Amino acid sequence: MFSTVLIVALLLAAGYLMLIRRGNVGSAQARQLVQAGARLIDVRTPSEFSAGHIPGAINIPLQQLDSRLTELQPKETPVVLYCRSGNRSGSATRMLENAGFTAVHNLGPMSRW
Repeated sequence: MFSTVLIVALLLAAGYLMLIRRGNVGSAQARQLVQAGARLIDVRTPSEFSAGHIPGAINIPLQQLDSRLTELQPKETPVVLYCRSGNRSGSATRMLENAGFTAVHNLGPMSRW
């Protein structure tokens, strides 16, 4: 019984981590959101951003996001986040949601664009 519960818990945790890494919005929906006015935010480092990014994206590195939240006001404006693997955009999603942003969408890895 205990081992079954442990296995189920581990599977749920693994699924949650995969969801964070993959993002919660697909390519087509992310493009529609951006075309409709959502801000496209690249949370990678400036050097990663300068090496290549999605056209129209704004670079706000994850390490600076907390201090640059006012750039994303008002909090109701849709935001689409991405990074290299989905880890940083997942962290950024949680950070924005905890700060009261109501329309946060995590594309996950830039390659999903």
